[in-house]
Amino acid sequence: MTYAELKSLVQNYLENTETTFVSDLPKIIEQAEVRILKTVKLPVFRKNVEGTVTSGNKYLNTPSDFLDNFSLTITNSDNQEFLLFKDVNFIREAYPNASTTGVPKHYALFDNTTFILGPTPNATFVAELHYFYKPTSITAGAESGTTWLSTNAENALLYGSILEAYVYMKGDLALMQVYEKRYEQALARLKTLGEGENTVDHYRDDVYRVPRS
Repeated sequence: MTYAELKSLVQNYLENTETTFVSDLPKIIEQAEVRILKTVKLPVFRKNVEGTVTSGNKYLNTPSDFLDNFSLTITNSDNQEFLLFKDVNFIREAYPNASTTGVPKHYALFDNTTFILGPTPNATFVAELHYFYKPTSITAGAESGTTWLSTNAENALLYGSILEAYVYMKGDLALMQVYEKRYEQALARLKTLGEGENTVDHYRDDVYRVPRS
């Protein structure tokens, strides 16, 4: 499915060719792409990058195309150690004093562009981040252009775009539920392409629990 075909299908499904809607459609499609990629963690959109964790700095920048986390390691005395991913509130409560330093054991997303580490690093370490990245949107290419999603997840992208557009239009709830069901069915098929089950980590919620001795 090309970009032009996707736009045409969305407009035809919703019977909407109003000027403002057509102008906003690229952004609506981008929102659908991000929603899909955050819901279904596909290995094809995973890569790794090396960086440096510096002494006394508890923050680490995310890559510019960062979408979601997979894993983070640091090299400590030639040993590669995995940090545990937590909720940011866990980091704040477990390590309330930024001046308390040590070898980082945990990390969390502080905001859209930054990780926060705990404890604050006591030395400089080589870090390796594995993450899910945001690929170039179909809206950034030519009308005849395609992407991995438009080729391999056609229905998910179509119904995801329709759903985002229908929310934009403040459409009828009953019909929105129909599109939601079709979207969920398409996502279920997409998940079989490679997403594993999420690992449950009871420390990832908003509450810091002190481990029992």
